[in-house]
Amino acid sequence: MTQIQIHDKKFDTYLSVQQIDDQVKRLGSEINRDYKNKRPIFIAILNGSFMFASDLFKELTIDAEICFVKLASYQGVKSTGKVISLIGLDQTIKDRDVVIIEDIVDTGKTLYEFLPSLISLNPASIKIATLLHKPEALEHAITLDYIGFNVPNKFLLGYGLDYDGLARNLKEIYQLVD
Repeated sequence: MTQIQIHDKKFDTYLSVQQIDDQVKRLGSEINRDYKNKRPIFIAILNGSFMFASDLFKELTIDAEICFVKLASYQGVKSTGKVISLIGLDQTIKDRDVVIIEDIVDTGKTLYEFLPSLISLNPASIKIATLLHKPEALEHAITLDYIGFNVPNKFLLGYGLDYDGLARNLKEIYQLVD
């Protein structure tokens, strides 16, 4: 197990490149099966999901489009409790099958705040794909359709997840050392 330091905190390796890759391939296969003969639009939530979205999209064999929105609710290692929309949706999703791509769902607040605005645009369906899910932290009733890993309620970074702007580029996922 490798330990790294980012800013003032220490982190241990939690998920390897191979573990992540295996789950991304599995999720891609499930989505290919579920959307065979359809053309969904994927909405990746930035910044954290960019690596997962890219790798997942490479696994798709179906016709699909992707766009990005930027929503934020974290500062440091704690949620601010407020969801900030920084970049809006620029695709028409009316009567389209939509798959939201999230890096991590913990409290569910980000999606809880974002979903009503998507629903108001009248998509045919909305499903959610997340690489990481913290069931112990969930505070809002959110249905997750594609889950890579259920993880403990600990701070994670790497593979798109950051700690005050750093470590998004790490290929593995690391967990905060208590």
